Parts: sequence; structure tokens; C-alpha cells
Amino acid sequence: MDGLAALLDGPRARGAFLLRCLMDPPWSVRLQDESPLTLTAVVRGEMWAVPDDGPPFRLGPGDVLVTVGTDHWTIADEPATPVQAVIHPGQHCTTPDGRPLAEAMHQGVRSWGNSATGSTVMLTGAYALEGEVSRRLLRALPRFVVLSEAELGSPLLPLLADEIVKDDPGQDAVLDRLLDLLLIAVLRSWFARPDADPPAWYVGQSDPVVGPTLRLMQHHPDHPWTVASLAAAAGVSRAAFARRFTDVVGEPPMTFLTGWRLALAADLLRDPTATLATVARQVGYSTPFALSAAFKREHGVSPREHRLVSA
Repeated sequence: MDGLAALLDGPRARGAFLLRCLMDPPWSVRLQDESPLTLTAVVRGEMWAVPDDGPPFRLGPGDVLVTVGTDHWTIADEPATPVQAVIHPGQHCTTPDGRPLAEAMHQGVRSWGNSATGSTVMLTGAYALEGEVSRRLLRALPRFVVLSEAELGSPLLPLLADEIVKDDPGQDAVLDRLLDLLLIAVLRSWFARPDADPPAWYVGQSDPVVGPTLRLMQHHPDHPWTVASLAAAAGVSRAAFARRFTDVVGEPPMTFLTGWRLALAADLLRDPTATLATVARQVGYSTPFALSAAFKREHGVSPREHRLVSA
């Protein structure tokens, strides 16, 4: 898988929380759920995003906001509106003084708010887990990523808005996939902006020499790659390939491959049923011992210790 697809592999496997919010003013919701990755899309009306450490900013119909990190923040009809609801970890909702609100604000299938119709309608998807692979991409993003409807140019938002209120068999899987696709569309559009600062390896995907070899390493980390075999796949000399890869990606090909393999291993180890031997084979290490030694050099803990703290 490439870096953008791998970004979603861990969170998608564990499910994302998805909700339609229907609000009439005045309204203000404090977000303290500490989800590492959240997508909020405005279907109708408008909302203000109010960071704790920066100026508020407005979103209108069709705008999509991706929030990275676990810092707390607020959404509201106006920046000065007092907080009326607080979302805690686990998507537990209360008043500011701690009284439960889930039942009082329930508005039907996957719907929540202070109104049955809502002059403002938003869709929110919260991913519960950030893995090592995710960090390789997400750390290049600002705290808030905002795209307008025109910038996004995707039919996914109205489709997601239509599907979210359905309760058909398999609907959760349909919604997960739509949310994933919308997130991918947002990130692609964001990284294509001239003012964006994507990781060098992400930019390198479009390089005619480096791009194909990046995809080979990302899709087949278990293969015994060498600089020579990658150069042959790229159709250039070993020296030319090593120089081009380092110039484009910012690190030599084998250094990138090692980092990629160990990031994948860290995420695979979150599965309690995966043995160290199985993970080692999947990421290109001949023995569990070889993986353990490399893993400890990279992460400062053994695979076993990593699994315990990640459980």
C-alpha cells in the first residue's frame, strides 16, 4: 500500500465514529474527545471553529475541515456563544457541568443536535487510532486543514450526507468507506496546493524514477530489496538511482525502506493475534530476532514492550 492508503488502514480497521449534527442557534460544542484525526463537513448553514490557541475561522456550505491532533477546541454558531455541550473521549456527551446529553439531543439514525432539522447541518467523522504509518503523513499537516467545496470538487459529501441517515444492512461498512474516500480526497487536494508542505516521499511518488520504486517498497515491504534491484526496476544505474532517490526523498533508499518497514511493524503489532515471526515476514525481516533488534534501535523499546503500551 502507498502512504496515503496506509494512513487509513489502521483507523479504518478499527472503525470510525460518524455522526450527523443538526443545530439551531445559539449553539456551541466543546470537543474534548481527543481523537487524533477528525473530519467535519458543513452540509448546510455555517459554523465557526474556535481553537484554544488561535483565531476563530468560519466554514460555510460544502467546506470540509480535517483536524489533526488531540488538542481541545470548540465549534459554534458564533465564536462568543457559551459552550452548551462537551464531547468527551469515547464520544460521551454532557453539559459543561457533567449532565448526560446523549438522549436529550438524539435526533434519529446517526443524528444528534438541538433541532430536528437544523439551520446548520454538519457531518463529523472521528478516527480513534493513529499509527506509526499515519504519523509519517499526518505530521506534515497543520493542526487544521480547510478546503472549500470548489477546491475539493468531489461528489462524496452529498453522497455521504444521503447515506448517513440510512439503516440498511451493511450500512456501517458503506459509511466507513465513504468517509475514507472523502478524507483521501481532502488530503490529495490539500497536498496539491502550492502552499502545502507534503513529505518529500509523498512528492516523490510523481517522480518518473523515484515514484515507481517507492511504490514497490511500500506495496511489497517483504521483498529483499537492494539498491541494485531497485535501480534495475527504475531502469537507471545504481549510482544514478541512489543519488536521485536521496535528492528527491531526502534520505537514501535503504534508510527509507527500513523506516517504512518498522512503521508497518509497529502498526501490525497492535493486533494481539499477530506473532512476531508473522510480522517479521510481512515487513521483510528474516527472523523475529532481526526485527526485534531493528525495532528497538528505531523505537527505543522492544516489539513486546511496544505491544503492551499500544494495547
